[in-house]
Amino acid sequence: MPSRPYRNHLRFSDDLVTTYEATRAGFVALALEKNRRATPYVAEARALQAAASQARTPADLLTIKGIESGLLTAAGLSDKALVHLLPENKAEAINGLIKNFLEPAGEKFVEELVFRFLLTRGDALGGSMRNIGGVLAQRKLTRAIISTLTIAGIRYRWQHSKTRQWADMTDDDSEIEFSLRGLSWESEGKPCTLIYNLIVPLVKNNVDMCLFNLSPDELQATMYRSAKSYIALGELKGGIDPAGADEHWKTARAALDRIREALSNARHSPYTFFIGAAIEKRMATEIWDQLEKGLLTNAANLNDPNQIASVSRWLCIL
Repeated sequence: MPSRPYRNHLRFSDDLVTTYEATRAGFVALALEKNRRATPYVAEARALQAAASQARTPADLLTIKGIESGLLTAAGLSDKALVHLLPENKAEAINGLIKNFLEPAGEKFVEELVFRFLLTRGDALGGSMRNIGGVLAQRKLTRAIISTLTIAGIRYRWQHSKTRQWADMTDDDSEIEFSLRGLSWESEGKPCTLIYNLIVPLVKNNVDMCLFNLSPDELQATMYRSAKSYIALGELKGGIDPAGADEHWKTARAALDRIREALSNARHSPYTFFIGAAIEKRMATEIWDQLEKGLLTNAANLNDPNQIASVSRWLCIL
């Protein structure tokens, strides 16, 4: 492996800077993802409207079976809040909705109900979108790594983000990045395992990406506490808004400093890397400086396919 792997795809700091075209494309991707995630809520609202249309008055809604959850949502209660409520609390919330908002709406009470349902669902959607940049970034990088492994003829296993179960590679790997938390493969006969969003015991903080020299079973046995098992640790920042770029880098830089200090205390110096979607000129200069000084081993702009392909190849052969 080259001593300066970033030189395979970077000539100078400006190569890291996010272009206007990439920023624009990033915002479009976020909008499309938001619409995709909103689709179930719109379908729920339509189902609620169809059922509620059977009521002649707001009070009649209480007699319609199967819409209590929709009424509670329209009353402003989130799914998390419902867990903590007793039946009498739920009844009070629904009655308050009917008296204070649906009855004053007159004949338009069904529309009012649907609007308020969507208002609460929209708030939930907004919450889920706060880290959507990171989710999209992980998907993009995962697909690049999988592609690198595939064209090299290297078979892999992948970990499901919810069940935490490991599955073998199949001939059809389309969209597995939507539910993937980890990847495992062999490089020159040696096991490699990549885990996303791991709370590293040695660092006592979440790390976006950790690459280990152990198989999943061996890794589980160590409980991630073996310093020597860490090959590389990296920060992945997918936010595309230029206004938040500097803050993302500051957060990543502080995290990488903690990683280096913690592993150094354990007498180990793994590789560190940074991948970002929004990289401004001043940031790029600082990142390049860390690369040249050896503080960072590798870095890339998430929006540049060549840079991401290069970093993926680097990760796959470490």
